[in-house]
Amino acid sequence: MSNTERYKTEQETFWAGEFGNKYVERSSNATFVPARINMFSDILKHTSGVKSFLEFGPNVGLNLMALQQLMPHADLHAIEINKKAYQALQNSGFQNVVNGSFLESKFVDFADFVFTSGVLIHINPDELPRAYQALYKASNRYVMVNEYYNPVPVEVDYRGNKERLFKRDFAGEMMDRYPDLNLVAYGFIYQRDPNFSQDDTNWFLLEKRS
Repeated sequence: MSNTERYKTEQETFWAGEFGNKYVERSSNATFVPARINMFSDILKHTSGVKSFLEFGPNVGLNLMALQQLMPHADLHAIEINKKAYQALQNSGFQNVVNGSFLESKFVDFADFVFTSGVLIHINPDELPRAYQALYKASNRYVMVNEYYNPVPVEVDYRGNKERLFKRDFAGEMMDRYPDLNLVAYGFIYQRDPNFSQDDTNWFLLEKRS
């Protein structure tokens, strides 16, 4: 069975295959890292006691590179569906990485701070409950999602592909599903920021109530 034949949804197969390979090539640019450092500097000031991170869908690891600079002693873990991206992560020195879909619970690890960035938007909406469960169960304390926000679910054409990008209130849905998640902070990333441009996304930091 090939790497792309094992997955349940078309979206997983899409990112594990050739389109995902091309995305790796477009994303392999370390000049994107300072913007991620700026974002996480803002987010992490609202946290305490974080010693480990787990990213679902890191691609080539730009967020992990940023966290490595901000918190060099933290343990960094990741689950990446695309094999080419997985190999790039290993080549960059990230060894605590699993090649697979985080919708497959057997790949779930545990960390103080668990997050996605531009990943939930690409998951089949029917499978979001599994994604939310994976994020929630893997987190010892914090969950962060940085995604395209919309108050109601909406599908958006993605580079000429249908059913490959969906906007919605991911954080709100997680809080509705898990009442012990508390909203700590949120922010907006603006693509026209003159110093730290990224896609127009919203990040939400949630914390499990003790």
